[in-house]
Amino acid sequence: MKLKTIMMAGAMTMVTSTAWAACSFENTVPLKSLSAGFEAWKAVTDAMAECGNFSASLDQEFREKQPEAFAADPALYQIGGVSNATLVPLLNAGTIRPLDDLVAKYGQDLLPNQLIKVDGQTMAIAMMVNAQHLMYRSDVLADLGIEEPKTYDDVLAAAAKIKGAGVMDYPIGGTFKTGWNLGQEFVNMYLGEGGEFFADGNMPAINNDQGVKALETLKAMTEYMDPEYLVSDSTYVQQQFQQGKIAMANLWASRAAAMNDEAESQVVGKVVMAAAPMGSAAPATTIWWDGIVLASNMSDEEADAAFRVALEGMDAEMVEANNNAAVWLNPAYKPGDLAAGAAASAEAGAKAYPASGPMGIMHTALGNGLADYLTGAKDAQTTLADIEADYLTAAKEAGLVNN
Repeated sequence: MKLKTIMMAGAMTMVTSTAWAACSFENTVPLKSLSAGFEAWKAVTDAMAECGNFSASLDQEFREKQPEAFAADPALYQIGGVSNATLVPLLNAGTIRPLDDLVAKYGQDLLPNQLIKVDGQTMAIAMMVNAQHLMYRSDVLADLGIEEPKTYDDVLAAAAKIKGAGVMDYPIGGTFKTGWNLGQEFVNMYLGEGGEFFADGNMPAINNDQGVKALETLKAMTEYMDPEYLVSDSTYVQQQFQQGKIAMANLWASRAAAMNDEAESQVVGKVVMAAAPMGSAAPATTIWWDGIVLASNMSDEEADAAFRVALEGMDAEMVEANNNAAVWLNPAYKPGDLAAGAAASAEAGAKAYPASGPMGIMHTALGNGLADYLTGAKDAQTTLADIEADYLTAAKEAGLVNN
């Protein structure tokens, strides 16, 4: 399995500690971080906490909370966990600091592809790559003679057979929660169909055949999903898998290790990681990176300590202890079966998430507007036209569209 391509692509929990068992220095500066709450971030922040004087907020609503928290003076958190897309609003607001001086001082062990540069400055340090990809119950498919699904037509056909056989009422899981998650599902599907989000001048361009096809596929999936799909986020789908309630889902690679967690999973060893289903043009997924940023509104002493603590959180010792929790950007990482789906998706041509100011506005408009089609309140063309109109209003207010 090749990981070169993917590695080059570019509910709240509190963790506290005063121990320094595996940290190379004793931190004396009080520090806080705010990030997502999946398994990789738990591992990273646990390692940070070993340095002392550190607390981590692991919160799946982090993307809504970070902008205001980092705009405070002083910032409410010194360290932020970000990805391709969630970096953008912090950049636009000027609330995170360049890291080149700290990289020169402490970052000699960082890989070149960990240095996320914007206009020539290092603004974030990537720690892992992530992607949504197909996970499926190998035992369920094998019992029914179903081959590994390669396209969404295959997924839907498999779901019909599983439901028809009475194995499961709802064979498919999906991160269809209204808002960011549902918007991301459309982004994946639309890029898989070869769609482009914008025309010249940041004008919206989703009301087309590719957009309609993406909507139709999403709607077809809901016929085989729990009726509460509009509240279904990554944790919801993960738990559906662990409890044996679903057989297939396009879920984040960072959730793969949870399938084999004997403390909470009933399907250990039964979930296979495969490439994201193909659209007509590409795998219906996007490649992401996750990493850290530092707030602007803090002292140089705090920034120095925060950077050192952050590096401890993503060092080789942490990776070796949590190898299967993520596709880590660290020489100590050893790819295994749990990384197979992310790697296969990248090798099949999955695109990086097209993060930008306009895309952030488009993603929000999608997340707010798509449910109208899924619930039958609007037809496909009206749904897409209304999303474009909402995007235009917000983009004009932001000065991104002139006409």
